[in-house]
Order: sequence, then structure tokens, then C-alpha cells
Amino acid sequence: LETLDLSSNAISNHLPAQSFFSACNRLASVNLSRNSISGGSLMFGPSLLQLDLSRNQISNSALLNYSLSTCQNLKLLNFSDNKFTGTLGFSPLYCKNLIVLDLSCNLFSGSIPPSLMLNSLELLDLSHNNFSGKFSTLNFGQCSNLTQLSLSHNTLSDSGFPVSLRNCHLLEALDLSHIGLQGKIPGGLLGNFIKLKRLSLAFNLFTGEIPPELGQACGALEELDLSSNKLTGGLPSAFTSCSSLQLLNLGNNLLSGDFLSAVVSSLPNLRYLYVPYNNISGSVPLSLTNCTQLQVLDLGSNAFKGSIPPGFCSSTSALEKILLANNYLAGSVPMELGNCKNLRTLDLSFNGLNGPIPINIWNLPYLSELVMWANNITGEIPESICLSGGNLETLILNNNLISGSIPQSIGKCTNMIWVSLSGNKLTGEIPSGFGDLPKLAILQLGNNSLTGQIPPELGKCRSLIWLDLNSNDISGALPPELANQAGLVMPGGVSGKKFAFVRNEGGTACRGAGGLVEFEGIRPERLESFPMVHSCSSTRIYSGMTVYTFTNNGSMIYLDVSYNNLSGSIPENFGTMSYLQVLNLGHNKLSGNIPESFGSLKAIGVLDLSHNNLQGYLPGSLGTLSFLSDLDVSNNNLTGSIPTGGQLTTFPASRYDNNSGLCGVPLPSCATGGHLTSLHPRNKKPPVAVVMVVGITFFLLCILGLTLALYRVKKNQLKEEMREKYVESLPTSGSSIWKLSSVPEPLSINIATFEKPLRKLTFAHLLEATNGFSAESLIGSGGFGEVYKAQLRDGCVVAIKKLIHITGQGDREFMAEMETIGKIKHRNLVPLLGYCKVGEERL
Repeated sequence: LETLDLSSNAISNHLPAQSFFSACNRLASVNLSRNSISGGSLMFGPSLLQLDLSRNQISNSALLNYSLSTCQNLKLLNFSDNKFTGTLGFSPLYCKNLIVLDLSCNLFSGSIPPSLMLNSLELLDLSHNNFSGKFSTLNFGQCSNLTQLSLSHNTLSDSGFPVSLRNCHLLEALDLSHIGLQGKIPGGLLGNFIKLKRLSLAFNLFTGEIPPELGQACGALEELDLSSNKLTGGLPSAFTSCSSLQLLNLGNNLLSGDFLSAVVSSLPNLRYLYVPYNNISGSVPLSLTNCTQLQVLDLGSNAFKGSIPPGFCSSTSALEKILLANNYLAGSVPMELGNCKNLRTLDLSFNGLNGPIPINIWNLPYLSELVMWANNITGEIPESICLSGGNLETLILNNNLISGSIPQSIGKCTNMIWVSLSGNKLTGEIPSGFGDLPKLAILQLGNNSLTGQIPPELGKCRSLIWLDLNSNDISGALPPELANQAGLVMPGGVSGKKFAFVRNEGGTACRGAGGLVEFEGIRPERLESFPMVHSCSSTRIYSGMTVYTFTNNGSMIYLDVSYNNLSGSIPENFGTMSYLQVLNLGHNKLSGNIPESFGSLKAIGVLDLSHNNLQGYLPGSLGTLSFLSDLDVSNNNLTGSIPTGGQLTTFPASRYDNNSGLCGVPLPSCATGGHLTSLHPRNKKPPVAVVMVVGITFFLLCILGLTLALYRVKKNQLKEEMREKYVESLPTSGSSIWKLSSVPEPLSINIATFEKPLRKLTFAHLLEATNGFSAESLIGSGGFGEVYKAQLRDGCVVAIKKLIHITGQGDREFMAEMETIGKIKHRNLVPLLGYCKVGEERL
């Protein structure tokens, strides 16, 4: 036996016994990749040449070092995608013939040992680790055979390059992205690598202009990625000699000038061009059509003006993606774009385009993403949509001037995932054919003039997580079928798409709870100035990547049908949508009682039932909704007292106003407000002496009770003062993913603990310290929760993290996690003082 391949065989725990390998004296190649091996030991003979243990769970570095010390003829060693930690101990004494060494995607830390740079190596991959140190101090030795080198995603911050890198004159691939390099790009050094085919310096801090030396010796260069730096100027004219260049990524820099027409358009083999988020102005250069092999053209988030050149597409065009979002383009959408028969993605969002979308664009055979939101597009959606094929996956045309009805043929778009037509002038009924779209995850039809009823067939959309029909003229009852898909959603359908959620927090004066917008290629500052963001007195913008909030099957997380003419009662089974975070049924004509089942909406954060004809009591089960941050039941016919449990008494009175029979905190007391009346007729007044005795007795009892209360408070304060404190005022870490209009940018806060028992806080303490988790105390929000500024009874000012998602952990696991975080020492971590458990939820 010379070759042993046990890859993807579900081997778990430990390696096979050593005797298994020792019997194979002539074994030359062993492949144990893609298993779940976590430990064990190896003993091979001198015949072994290749060992692949990638994509396992190995964490013992001794196994790696032992493998190297026993295999003197080893040529390939792949331990990538494991869990190795600590520093890398490596001796070259037994590895003089090693050609390929791949240790990528582990957790190695410390400096890169000089002994790792073997003269025999042709491929060295140390990417995606935690290596640190200065890049300029690395010693590459002779490296006369090295052709591929990747150090990306480490922390090798420096402003210089090692001189010994010059010795690697055979380099064909060099990846130094995401390692924190700064200063100017050393064109003189990199220009020596005349065999270089792939070069990536992305996501560093390089400044200045792109050195012309890179283009003077780029005859072999096929891929160049300089994105996400701070480069200025343009692409030097020397790059016109880069005839082999196929991928050019200059996005997220400060580039300007006419280099697109002067330089880029002369690259005959260019296939992928990315220059978004720069300062390029003028008109879109038609000369880019000289790049006849171009498949992806991304010019988004620049300052282009004028019209879209009609000559971009011809019958022989190879273009598959045209991305021109977030510019200042005007005029109509050229019908010539329909000549790009291979076009799959067309994104013209956030411009000033007008007129209809040409019919031949709708009929493109491979079109999967049609995105033109925030323009002045008119016309109608054609009845022929998807009749010739169901390739369309994303249809995002919100905030335009599109009229007419939604065609019934949209039910033929069987691959549709995201439909956003809100903020237009659509009329007619919602097609029942939406129910035939098994992959439909996001459906937004708000702010139109749609009529008819909500199709019960929407309950068949087993992937639907976001339904927004607000501000239409929809009537009829709420279909209970909308809750039918609870627990059926398969996660991952829309994962990975960039979005921004503009969340309205201005109360009932705002139409709808907010809107979800596609956010690929849009500058945040442009979105901040968008009228949609300023339609309410208080708005927050949450941006990120679309990921589901559940790991297994889940259900709808957002349902907004407010500002319609819906009638009838609220279906009881709406309480089964346990992943629902936003439920807005306000401004309708709903009647009946608020379902008691709403107490099962454990993830609910926004619940708006205002401006309806609801009656009966406010269910006590609502008091168990620990993460409820916004409740509005005003302008109904509710009666009885407001339940005192949970957070219901912490909302402002305006959230309960105009319910003539409702009483209790924060409204006037039920006893004093006239809601409770005596069941017995009044007798004559008691004698004055009796009144005085009762009054004096009551007064003395009050004095005694107050004295005892003050004594207990003072005693607790003394205990707190005796407690050893660890207080450190530190800056927050990370960048905020929330932005608030008209208020300072909120903070993204991490927490840490120290070697002391945590305080067991009560929920009442947290309510008191944050004024009921009020908006005034809110200082930050993100994908995992909200952060409030609070002052505890001892005067200590703290940040309280209120987790949004239910972890499902027990107390032991939860505390172990907190203590593990507490051992991390970092200047951006603040101490964790205590925690509070509310049901299965944590704060």
C-alpha cells in the first residue's frame, strides 16, 4: 500500500492506532482530511511524502511537531483548517525536502519563526492565524524556490518590507492582505517579481499613489487587488502593458482622474473590474467597451454623472454584472442593455434615472438580480415577467414611481427570494401566486395603493421571514394562514446579502415599523440623507449581512400590515410565531380581544396594536415579554388595569392613551381614577375621635415602615461600600453598526469580568436604573442586543447589555462563557459587574 485516502469518512475523536500505519512500510501518501479528528499520534516510515490532515479538529501542536520530526522525506504537509493554538515550534532538521506547507486557518499566535523559511519550499500558507510581529523583520532566507506565499489575515503591522523578500524571485502568488501594512507600496521591490501572476495588498493602510513600477514589469500579472486602502491618484499609464491582467480590484480607496478610459480600457483580457467607493467623476467611459472580455463592471459609489452609455452592450458582450449604484446618473435606462444576453445582475440603484424599464431587459434569459431602487423609474411591471423562465431571484424596485398592478405571472418566478416594490404607485390586488414561491424570504409591498385582501396563500411561502404590506388600502380579515409556516423555514436562503434596516421609532405618527433596503454598493452617508430615513422624528439604521436569527428551522421575524383597512379579530395562532421580532397591526379596524397567546412571542421587540377597535383586557401574558422595547396599544377600547408584571408599566402613558376603560401605571390609578366603585351604600360619617385615632395610628405605622426601609437601604449601601471594587473607565471597541439620526453615534460595547463573584442583579434593579429601558437611556444597538446607560443604587454608572436572542444555555454554561470573556485582557473591554436572568433570557 502506497496511497491511503480516508478523507470525508467521518473519523472522529482520535487518529487510527499507530499499529495501523506502522504495518504500511511503503506508505507514501496519507489523506485524512475532512474528518473530525481531534487528537492522537502518528508514526510513519521514511517513505512518507505527503500528509494531509486539513479540515479536522486537531488542537495539539505536539502532533504537528512530531509529524515533522519523524518524516525526513516529507514533501507535502497540510494541517489547514484545524484548531492549533499557541506559538509555532518548528525545526527544519528533518524537513529539508518539504515543498508544500499549509498551516492556514488555525489559531497560531506569536511571531513567525525564521526556521520556517526553508529553501526547499514552493508553497507556504500561514494565512488566517493570529501571528504578530513586524513584517519587515521576517527573514525569507534564499527562498529561491518559493512560488506561492500567503500571510493574509494576521497582524504583521509595519511600514516596511523585508529586504530578504527580494530573494523570492520566482514568486507567482503573493497575498499580504488584511495584515495592517501601512505607508507607501514599495514598487521598486514588488516590481522585481516578473513572474508574479497574483498580488493582493487589500485591506491594509497603504497611502499615496499606486507605484508605476508595479505596471512596468507586470507582463505575467493576472490578478491585482489593492482594494480597501487609502490610495490616491489613479492607475499609472505603465499598467497599459499589463496585457495578461484579468482581475483588477481598486475599490474602497480615494482614487480619481480619467484612468478608466486612459489605462483600463486598453487591457484586452480584463474580465473583472472593481472600482467602487472612490472619487471618480465625469461620465461613465464608453471606452470600457474595448475590454471585450469584461464580465463584471462595478463602478458603484462614485460621482459619475450624465447618462448610461447605450453602447455598453452588444450581441457579443460578455458582461454578466453591471453595478452602477450610488452615483448621480440621469436619463432613461438604455434599451440597449437588453443586448447583454449573458447579463445576470443589473444594479442601478440610488441615481436619478427616469422612464420605464425596457421590456427587453425584463426578458433577459439569465437575469437573476434586477435592482433599481431609489430612482424615478416609471412604467409598469410587464405581464410577461418570468413566463419565459424563472431565473429572477431578486426584484428590488422600491421608492420609485412604478404604477399599474403586480402581474399574476410573478407566481412563475419560482426562484424568487427578495421582492421589494414598496414606495411606488401600484394598484390592484396582491397576486395569490406569491404563495407558489417556495424560496420567497422577503416581500415588501408597503406604501402603495393596493386593495383587496391579504392572500391566504402567503401561508404556503415556507421561507417567508419578512412581510411588509403597510400603508395600502387592503381590507378583510387577517388570514390565520400567515402563521402556518412557523417552524418550516430552512435557514440560509438570503444569507450573505448586504442590507440596511431603517427602523422607525417615532411612535404612531410614523407609517410602518421601517423598511429593509438592499445595501450593496451604497455609501452610508447617502442613505442617511435619503428622505425615507427622515420620515419620522426618530429613526435608526441597522446595516449588515442578512443572516437568520435561528440556527434550525424558524419562522417569520417581521410582519407589518399597519395603516390599512383590515377588520375582524387577530388570529389566535399568531402567537405561535415564536421568532417574530416586529409585529405591527396598528391603524386598522381590528376588533375583538388581544390574544392571550401573544405571551408566547418571546422574541418580540416591537408590538404595535394602536388605532384599532380592540376591546377587553390587556393580557397578563404580555408581562412575560422581556425583550419588548416598544409597545403601543393606544386608541382602542381596552378596559381593566395594566398588568404590573414585566415591562408593561415602564412604557410612557402615550402608549396606552385613549382607552377609556384602561387604568393603572403609567395611567391614573384604577382606584382613584373612578374605575372602581364601592359596592356598599354610604353610611353616616364616623365620629371625629375615631377618625383621629385611625389617622394617628396610620401615621405612626408609616413612620415605622419608613424607618425600617431607610435602615435596610443604609445597610445595603454599607455592604456595597465594603465590597472590593474593580472599576476601569475604558473606551469602547469595534465600530457601531447602528446609527441614529439627530443624536450622537451609538456605541458598540464589549464586556469583561474580573476574578470576583458577579452580582446577582434583579430585573427590578435594571428597570429602575434604566427608567424602564427607555429610549433616553439607550446608547447603542446591534445584532446581538441593545446597550443602555444606567446608574445603580450605589451611584455606579454602568452599561447594561440586553441580549436580543435567546441562547438556550443553562446557567452553568452561561456563567462559564462570561468568565471566559473575563479572562481576556484588552484595553477595549470593560468589566462585567453582574447579570440578571429573566426566564431563559439574559442581561
